Amino acid sequence: MATASDRQPIDGQPAVRLPQQASPTHDDLESPPAAPQPRRGRRLLIAALTAVAVAAAAGGTARWAFTGDVPRGVTVLGLDLGGLARAEAAATLRAHLAGDPRSTAAVQVRVEGKSAALSPADIGLVVDVDATVDAASRGRPALFRDRVVEPVIAVDADLLDAALRKAVGAVGTAMRAPAVTFTGLTPKAVHPKPGRGLDPRSSAEAVKAGWLSGEPVAVPLVELHPATTAEQVDQLVETVARPAVAAPVTITSERGTLTIPPAAIAKSLVLTGDRTGLIEPRIDPKRLRAAVAPGLAEIEVAAADAKFTFTGGKPRIVAGAAGRGIDLTALAPQLLTAATSADARTVKAALTAAEPATSVADLEKLGVTEKVSTFTTRFTGGLSSSRSQNIVTAAKQVRGALVLPGKTFSLNKHTGERGYAQGYKDAPVIVGGHLQPGVGGGVSQFTTTLFNASYYAGLQDVEHKPHSYYFDRYPAVIESTIFWPDLDFKFKNDSPYGVLIDTAWTSDSITVSMWSTKVWDKVTTEWSARRNITSPPTITKPDGPDCISTSGLIGFTQDAWRLFHSDGKVVKREKFTWKYDPEPRFICGGATTD
Repeated sequence: MATASDRQPIDGQPAVRLPQQASPTHDDLESPPAAPQPRRGRRLLIAALTAVAVAAAAGGTARWAFTGDVPRGVTVLGLDLGGLARAEAAATLRAHLAGDPRSTAAVQVRVEGKSAALSPADIGLVVDVDATVDAASRGRPALFRDRVVEPVIAVDADLLDAALRKAVGAVGTAMRAPAVTFTGLTPKAVHPKPGRGLDPRSSAEAVKAGWLSGEPVAVPLVELHPATTAEQVDQLVETVARPAVAAPVTITSERGTLTIPPAAIAKSLVLTGDRTGLIEPRIDPKRLRAAVAPGLAEIEVAAADAKFTFTGGKPRIVAGAAGRGIDLTALAPQLLTAATSADARTVKAALTAAEPATSVADLEKLGVTEKVSTFTTRFTGGLSSSRSQNIVTAAKQVRGALVLPGKTFSLNKHTGERGYAQGYKDAPVIVGGHLQPGVGGGVSQFTTTLFNASYYAGLQDVEHKPHSYYFDRYPAVIESTIFWPDLDFKFKNDSPYGVLIDTAWTSDSITVSMWSTKVWDKVTTEWSARRNITSPPTITKPDGPDCISTSGLIGFTQDAWRLFHSDGKVVKREKFTWKYDPEPRFICGGATTD
């Protein structure tokens, strides 16, 4: 008789009836009915449900893997960006880079045995976050292992190249750039030669590849071939250089005609290779303007710059005026075409407005608003004496001089040679320790007055030399002589404002004033006591026009301190020291004792 266990499913399978040993009769006790065979429809239902469950599970996994813009399992610089939206991934990566010292630390580079450290900020070296996130967003998820995406690195190749050349200096072998030069009107070919050196593109690739490795980056040197070949240089000689100087080029305008001679063309025609060795023929407008300046002056109307003048002892600005001129920069391509033509060697030019180089607004920005210093020295002889006339001549030349911030004023450069042609006369000068007549004598007094005006304006002393002998019309130590061209007086405008120089004179005095904006409350001087005092010797010289008699002056050494005052206290001190020789007592006539 079968038991219940004989009919129960085993491991989820339908039960199987065991073979009977004997058929029961109706008189036997009733037994449980046999389990029915499973139907085909039920089996299909179970299979379908199972498939649905598997598909549902797979779908959930897919949704998880593709959540966000960046697939799961993607890392950048060890940072897991999987499942993040682009904006979130970019923000996360930027925050990570901000805390990574490698992104701001100096990049160590090596170039042919030379080492240098470059700041990433100085060469535009960065991780391109957006491009990196874009790269991370592409591809399939990595469910069982990380997919590493390398960061996208960007660098400014030109900044890197400049920084490398500055840091390591000359490396490799210089390339000989091609060129066509002129000896007179004869062109000469300069053939190129390859070199070995830094190449911006190769350097950039090396730095990008090695930046975040933590190791020094080896920047290679590559063979550099000039972009223009020797054959092309020879061709330029025949097709550009020779035709250009074969005949003049003519510019026509409404105000007249300008002829550019072959010599001026040769001076302005540029046939020199650039840093890559590429020759691009061109006319240099600045060189051309200098070569034909007299002819241009007859055609053009020069613009007048705005300028300072003095009215009632105070500066005021006078507006400039526009001029009319030929724009040689715009005309240069046409001039090059004409110069290389056999017959069409005339170019028509229109005169265009030429604005002043200096406007009223430019001068107003300089802050020339108040008198910041003034200094006066006195002389004898009245304005009729040659010495006084020399002082006034120099004062007239300097009046109205404008010294821009950061610029240096040179008295010799401003006036040029002070000779007879410039209106200067003979007056006593010190030559080799002796007083004798010389052209421009007395200008040292103007120099001393100008020096003191700049001194008390607090401007930087660049060059000055006190006299060999001390004259009591000058302040001791802080005075200056001058002699063309060997001795000069210079000061630098080290203030942020313009400095305008004004001069004035009377029959017995010369005054120099500086107009600007005050930087210091005041500038004063303290002197030490004189020391090492020496008496003058007596020297007899032959009588004549070269002998000037004197009563003699003592010699001594003395110090002077320039004190800069601000907010009621001295904030800076400058020391000046000078040793004066005793001026001999010169006697004219009799036997020479010198």
